[in-house]
Amino acid sequence: MANPLDIAASAMNAQMLRLNTVASNMANADSVAGSEAEAYRSRQAVFSTVMDQQREVAGVAVTGIVESNAPVMKRYEPGHPQADVDGYVYASNVNTMEEMANMMSASRSFQNNAEVFSTTKTLMLRTLQLGQQ
Repeated sequence: MANPLDIAASAMNAQMLRLNTVASNMANADSVAGSEAEAYRSRQAVFSTVMDQQREVAGVAVTGIVESNAPVMKRYEPGHPQADVDGYVYASNVNTMEEMANMMSASRSFQNNAEVFSTTKTLMLRTLQLGQQ
């Protein structure tokens, strides 16, 4: 049987990376660039299930971070210092409402796994104390 502490810890690490990715997206939500290729694109963490030798769940792994395929916004701002020769700037494709929902979900998942970790540790300590009484 997989160790619940290891599972909860790996899930907490994965959610922390997810929160960091959301923070990066939010920080770049209002950024602009001089070309479509240079524009910031929203990033999302990709998770996978880690299985042990007995094909039981053993944790969570981050398999990568992917960029969004959503189009970036093209705005006509000829006075902007980053505008291209035609006067356009390219804004990031970050949707702040989606990122806020993603942040809340990741935060709650982290909290839930922290509670699982804490409860498991408490139960293990109480089990060890049974032989002392």
